[in-house]
Amino acid sequence: MRSGRNVDEVPRKRVDARTERWREHRLKVREEFVDAAFRALDKFGPDVSMGDIAKQAGAAKPKLYRHFEDKTDLYNAIVDRVRDMLWEQIIASFDLTNDSARELVRRGAAEYVLVVSEHPNVFRFMLHSHFAQQSDDSERALQSARQSARRAADLFAELLADESVEVDGVELVIYSIFGAVASATDWWLGANRLKTPAMPIEKFVAYLAETISALTEANARLNGITIDADLPLHLAFSGE
Repeated sequence: MRSGRNVDEVPRKRVDARTERWREHRLKVREEFVDAAFRALDKFGPDVSMGDIAKQAGAAKPKLYRHFEDKTDLYNAIVDRVRDMLWEQIIASFDLTNDSARELVRRGAAEYVLVVSEHPNVFRFMLHSHFAQQSDDSERALQSARQSARRAADLFAELLADESVEVDGVELVIYSIFGAVASATDWWLGANRLKTPAMPIEKFVAYLAETISALTEANARLNGITIDADLPLHLAFSGE
């Protein structure tokens, strides 16, 4: 009986290990294809094809389709990559303890625009891609923004450590900010990738910072909260 149990257990562990290695391999290959998609978008623009992306990865197109169900699946992976890039770069630039609320907004806007200016065609692609034509899947960018809004709202509430803060309300204003910023970015980049942006980068950063501040202050007023933007974030909010 003892040897029977051992025989049963050993193959199971081997199968699980092989399955895990295969899963990790597939994830690695998917990430490499997303890297290639960024390079292809930078080179060919937002009308990039699956063939262009496969060539940038040094692979045949059938291999690309083995790792992504369809164009929409790849589109979703690109959106998720951009979300993670923005989150990491913006949060890494913050000193949440000492920076004023005004400085945090300005720096966040500056870091966002820096990523956009480095990969303008990636953002054009997300906003207007033919890769996401199906109605259920074309809202992936909105879903990703909603997830980021919730994540930021939870961080904000934790930082304030105030039970009176309603996370849902904070999530709403952050989600609204994402929508306004996305629309402004679409205007700033324009459809023509060879055309110079309609506004100098410094002025666009200032515009976004003012827009974010205005939306935040409007939401605060609706909830009877006063913001002193010159104080650190955890001290900037006070009730009536």
